[in-house]
Amino acid sequence: MAVFTPVSDDQARAFLETYDLGAFRSLHPIAEGVENTNYRLETEGVRHVLTLFEARTDAASLPFCLGLTDHLAGRGFAAPRPVRNRDGDWVGTLNGRPAAVIEWLSGAWLRDPSPSEVEAAGAMLARLHLQAGGFAVARANPVGPVAWRALADRCQTAATGEDRAILDGVEAALVRLGDPWTDDLPRGPIHADYFPDNVLFEDGAVSGVIDFYFGCTDLLAYDLAVALSAWGFDGTGTPIPGAVEAFRRGYERLRPLTLAEAAALPRLGEAAAIRFTLTRLHDRIFHDPTKLVTPKDPGAFFRRAAWWREAE
Repeated sequence: MAVFTPVSDDQARAFLETYDLGAFRSLHPIAEGVENTNYRLETEGVRHVLTLFEARTDAASLPFCLGLTDHLAGRGFAAPRPVRNRDGDWVGTLNGRPAAVIEWLSGAWLRDPSPSEVEAAGAMLARLHLQAGGFAVARANPVGPVAWRALADRCQTAATGEDRAILDGVEAALVRLGDPWTDDLPRGPIHADYFPDNVLFEDGAVSGVIDFYFGCTDLLAYDLAVALSAWGFDGTGTPIPGAVEAFRRGYERLRPLTLAEAAALPRLGEAAAIRFTLTRLHDRIFHDPTKLVTPKDPGAFFRRAAWWREAE
């Protein structure tokens, strides 16, 4: 369960005294996610998400992340709006953590989406890229190539067995990839973590996109590559027949790739696979057993890197 910082009902009531949300009713932990602490918050019949941002989320990034969702929601995109307190701030402090109250979006994520639902998710990512235009705040990618090198170096100090074998393969991939970014590709605000569990569906349609805390300013095609790596494969890293094609079809229906983006996509796909291999490998090697989160298998993403190499 993704609750790193416990919050009691009395603590939540005290925090909400600075908000105009009505009387506190209940607080329930949300089991999804591995980065931050999330609660379902009920106040006089209205539901929100109470999020406490843990150490991996840089508090200085929150104006970008929350501002992007607010910008998107203001343009009709189904992103959750952050709620301002009476001082006009999106972020306060609760139990020593930056904390925010976020709009609750209806729907649920799909563990086994159909081809048409995968295509709809692709179209929604294209909408995100198009409607994020004009958002003036910028943020460098917090998990870009510089961070990959730092993660690999730390893993080198403790990797053994299967983790060591994966790390050796990652090191070879980093040498081969060099810097996979191409400056002349279209850039803008991206989600950077557009996985199925961050896309909500209701009645067969996308009802919301959540968890923008890896959001940044980067290549739009890289965001697509991350999403294809997330939606196009099962939990073991095996390609799902037709899924990559369905997602890309939905995306390009609204935002066709340039020729340069299409040519760069396999390389960016391998880069995306290495990025998530490294973060998962790091989390498994340095897992704190007191935290109620099970580390994800880095091998599942490392297998995606081989698929992208073949595609290139």
